[in-house]
Amino acid sequence: MKLQSILAIYILFWTLALFVVLPLGVRTPEEEGVDCPPGHAPSAPHRFSLGKAMLRATLVSALAFAIFYANYLNGWITIDMLDWTR
Repeated sequence: MKLQSILAIYILFWTLALFVVLPLGVRTPEEEGVDCPPGHAPSAPHRFSLGKAMLRATLVSALAFAIFYANYLNGWITIDMLDWTR
């Protein structure tokens, strides 16, 4: 597998992981016990840390990509195994 392919697939894993971990640990102003600022949705997060979300996404995507790449090298699951039309 070429380096460009590895990077492209990893970026896809990272983007998906970011959307998966984005809602983790988010608390609304009501859950924090503070008043909701005017003009904000009540469901908006009270505090949001993009750095934490990116770190979590990096860890999750690294694990998922490692499993994907190990499968690529060892052939544990192949396209033929996923063909249920036979």
